[in-house]
Amino acid sequence: MNTVKTSFSIKDLESFGGIKAHTIRMWERRYNLLEPDRTETNIRTYSIEDLQKLLNVTFLLDHNYKISKIAKHSSKKIAALVSDIVEEDDMGINHHAINSFKIAMMNFDQKLFNRAYATLKQSLSFREIFFKIFIPLLENIGLLWQSGVINPAHEHFISNLIKQKILINKELLENADRDGCEKMFILFLPENEIHDLGLMFLNYEIVAHGFKCVYLGQNIQIEDLKYLASTQQQPHFVSYLTVNPCEISVANFVKRFNKDIGQNNMPLYLLGRIIQPVEQSEMPKNVKLIKSIDAFMTLLN
Repeated sequence: MNTVKTSFSIKDLESFGGIKAHTIRMWERRYNLLEPDRTETNIRTYSIEDLQKLLNVTFLLDHNYKISKIAKHSSKKIAALVSDIVEEDDMGINHHAINSFKIAMMNFDQKLFNRAYATLKQSLSFREIFFKIFIPLLENIGLLWQSGVINPAHEHFISNLIKQKILINKELLENADRDGCEKMFILFLPENEIHDLGLMFLNYEIVAHGFKCVYLGQNIQIEDLKYLASTQQQPHFVSYLTVNPCEISVANFVKRFNKDIGQNNMPLYLLGRIIQPVEQSEMPKNVKLIKSIDAFMTLLN
């Protein structure tokens, strides 16, 4: 299967750039902004260069440029104008980085990803990059995947590059544990749950705050946690529920956790999409529903 996407429809461009298809067509007629190829049935097709140009155009529009002025410039000049703004404006850097990460994803270009990341690191902490750049990027990529604009391989590629950055930054903090801090967090994903990026960032934050952390990762049976519950001092369990393949309710998951652990006073923190509609009042006293990563960080302070 060919996962490198080199040809885009006008709807794809609309999804990536946030510019309506009819507006793109109007710009083509009025300004010759893009020059798409045509299929035998006269359907427009666009290249990766067209996509990159459109992303640069939307960037300039967001920085008070008029389309009539932008359209007079070559693609090279448009890119240069973007670079000038990025050098002077922190918000411009963020916007440009997200666009660069999208292009890196489409081309499976790890070097471009690393260059964009290195630029961000000059002015932002890793925590700021994660919240200001990676979270909006991943939300947008999720929508692109749902709408069929990108292949799952693209999403896996960019997600794994972000995971690499989490691991690198966590390792830099490994020796920063607070002296005398006995509180330990045990991080796990339950059976059939494979979306581990959020849990990996929680691992980074726990280490950054100086606490002990045991990261177990994906697809852990609850009964296997009993050993840790009985042998570790002050363990606090943390899990991230993104999907529900077994159609088990959060209440039943918690009930099973307490039963398999063998006690009902072991602290359990739950995050993720599945817990969002659930009320804290429905949970036993040992379970805390954390509706956002920010809220979890508040607990660490």
